Amino acid sequence: MAGEPELEVTFSPEQPMLRGKKARLPLPSRSLPPDEVAAVRGAGDAYALKLAYHQDAIDREMKPTGGDASAIFDIAEQARVEAIGSLAMPGVRNNLTAILTMRCKAHGLQDVKEQIQAPLTDVLGLIMRERLTGDAPPDLAKRAVDLWRPFVEAKVGEELDRLKGNLRDQRSFAKITRSILSGLELADEYVEEPEGEDESPEDSEQDQSESEEESSGQDTEPSTLEADKKESTEPGEDMAGEMQVDDSNAQDTQETREGKRPFRPDLPFSDVERWDYRVFSSQFDETVNAEDLCDAEELSRLRNFLDQQLAPVQGLVARLANKLQRLLMAQQNRSWQFDLEEGILDTSRLSRVVIDPMYPLSFKMERETDFRDTVVTLLLDNSGSMRGRPIMVAAMCADILARTLERCAVKVEILGFTTRAWKGGQTRERWLNEGKPAHPGRLNDLRHIIYKAADVPGRRTKKNLGLMMREGLLKENIDGEALIWAHGRMIARSEARRILMVISDGAPVDDSTLSVNAGNYLDKHLRQVIAEIETKSPVELVAIGIGHDVTRYYKRAVTILDAEQLGGAMTDQLIDLFADDSAQGRPRRTRRTRAA
Repeated sequence: MAGEPELEVTFSPEQPMLRGKKARLPLPSRSLPPDEVAAVRGAGDAYALKLAYHQDAIDREMKPTGGDASAIFDIAEQARVEAIGSLAMPGVRNNLTAILTMRCKAHGLQDVKEQIQAPLTDVLGLIMRERLTGDAPPDLAKRAVDLWRPFVEAKVGEELDRLKGNLRDQRSFAKITRSILSGLELADEYVEEPEGEDESPEDSEQDQSESEEESSGQDTEPSTLEADKKESTEPGEDMAGEMQVDDSNAQDTQETREGKRPFRPDLPFSDVERWDYRVFSSQFDETVNAEDLCDAEELSRLRNFLDQQLAPVQGLVARLANKLQRLLMAQQNRSWQFDLEEGILDTSRLSRVVIDPMYPLSFKMERETDFRDTVVTLLLDNSGSMRGRPIMVAAMCADILARTLERCAVKVEILGFTTRAWKGGQTRERWLNEGKPAHPGRLNDLRHIIYKAADVPGRRTKKNLGLMMREGLLKENIDGEALIWAHGRMIARSEARRILMVISDGAPVDDSTLSVNAGNYLDKHLRQVIAEIETKSPVELVAIGIGHDVTRYYKRAVTILDAEQLGGAMTDQLIDLFADDSAQGRPRRTRRTRAA
């Protein structure tokens, strides 16, 4: 179907992907249930259709920049190629329906009750697919689509009707998609370049120089010109023309006299003032230790309850943790250099030393290991949607991995994030009392919880993880600010390597904030925070989504459909990180110790 005889297909429990001529498909269970088999076939069909009917060059030319606009553009293009296959082949249509149903379930669309809970990126893709093929959305996603349908139809209904007529023309289809994004105010309108010869850079530079020569040839006295500049230039504005040249010359002179100017790195969150995100009040936010939210007796009871509930799966996670421990310990094994002229006396050469004390090359020295001092932070989503099995498994996995990593001299911090109230707390009350000013920003009281600090041994904080079982603790989640908080704690540490692992089951949701701001207010902020960390920070960021596609947000991420898979996903991600680190081939350093 793809028309690629060299296409390489593998099956793996990792995130499905298509890269070049390599496709990775989901690995079904051993019992091969029909719905999983159809979903695997659907994933394969989707990749094959993309290879057959999609051109990367057109995509690069037409694709908008920006988070939601770019994501919706990709979803629309995938809907186009899948519609071509669905309309031509009934079997492919059934397979694609199966994988679409699984995606909707993974994105949590079956739990949507209000419009703000349904991401427009998911819903718009379903509406486009319906327009192209005539197939209604899966049953579990119908409510989410119906909540958005009136808004979408009113804004871009006519553009949606034009999609099917351009199904086989990728460029025309992309133009209509850009028009849809513009109508929804998610991207600027696409403007085509006018026909004719493109102006070369040389021509542009020549025209600019000619223009400058004409202006310089006018009969104007220098003193008059300078006076005009002083009158027309307000304080704080950049001077033009000769003043710019003088400034650059002065700068060059300064650099020549003092040497090269020092490099100032672009640190994360250095320009957050430019973001369209604000906090109405941080007065009622709190960062609190877990033991301060609950008395010791109740913590012990909650921890015992957690252990009882997780006894069946504890052995499996422990075995996975042992696999991680073996990898880490292997990186820290002692190694020696032999046959040296100085160092520690090599006892295996003792007979040679007795026979000839002056014989060289009878000493050894220990090599330093390449393993860097490391700290790992586990940031757990403590929102209400994690209630039940997901939060139990997350707490247990965090506990076992913390003990495992500590045995390998890796410090671990366990943090949680939620809010102090449902649908706004004292912050919202303050906003109401002040007359409901427009665009207030975040309107809830944050609660950031420290279950285990990095410098505190795990045995002293074991009970704290039982707090996650407490009724009423889990409320709403504002991921962007939680990431900034956890990242700030890591940046302040001295370890050479810092890893931040986020475990979440959904997009950021706070009803009080989203009810008075844009629908993507928290989502947009989260994307900005992630981009800052991934591009500017030394902290390595990795995410695990439970039933939620976090690959839309994070570059390094994995999505699992069942909380029982969390232990394996966490250990696999850490194993990959540490394996990559050990494979970088850094030069070994040697400690030199002279023999007595």
